[in-house]
Amino acid sequence: EWECPVVDETTMMCSRDGIFFGGDSAFGPKNIIWAVAHGHEAAISIHKYCNKEDLQDRLPRGVNLVSQKMGMHEWSFSNDYDGASRRLMPHVDLKKRFKKLDIEVELGFSAEQAIEEVERCLNCDIQTVFTTKLCIECDACIDICPVNCLTITEDGEEQELRTRLSAPAENLEQDLYVSDGLPHTGRVMVKDEDLCVHCSLCAERCPTGAWDMQKSEILLPYAHDEADPEKSNVAKIAGA
Repeated sequence: EWECPVVDETTMMCSRDGIFFGGDSAFGPKNIIWAVAHGHEAAISIHKYCNKEDLQDRLPRGVNLVSQKMGMHEWSFSNDYDGASRRLMPHVDLKKRFKKLDIEVELGFSAEQAIEEVERCLNCDIQTVFTTKLCIECDACIDICPVNCLTITEDGEEQELRTRLSAPAENLEQDLYVSDGLPHTGRVMVKDEDLCVHCSLCAERCPTGAWDMQKSEILLPYAHDEADPEKSNVAKIAGA
């Protein structure tokens, strides 16, 4: 298109042999995170290209999960749930702004206010992990969930199942997390990830440890992993 090289999204090599690039020039406006990722992928491809290896033959990506439990009700991350609304940033009074047009409008938060806002973090790297065989269907996790993202119900077709959840799952693009049949009744535990705030209250309340909070680490292979796969932790975990 427009007589520009076309870039392969996996290898970062363009339609001109031996030329690699990424970022905005390859795929249009994105952010710096994507640009760095493209650089790593290109580095792998350049290494393979120079060694006359197949550019498509790449190490798989992996995910490592580690429990964050430190005690019966203790976690290695801050998990206090507070339903308070987001704090609004204080601003300079409008009259003062007109008197001095180059004044900084946002006053910022105090140290105490900033700490409170940080506590609102949803802990996106902490995943809820459910072990079906440990569940006794006591409903404790469902009772304590502040956003009604959990449901124990009979299994069924997804479209119909969505209507029977504690909070109807209307975002069809978000898959539901559905367990295997629970040991006592054969019903299933359903979680709507769209609603979950990773507060860990379900894991704290669960008397059998069926719910756990585990830190997820996404493992992406870099050029040095491809150069020596036998020493690569990414390769070991992904292949496990």
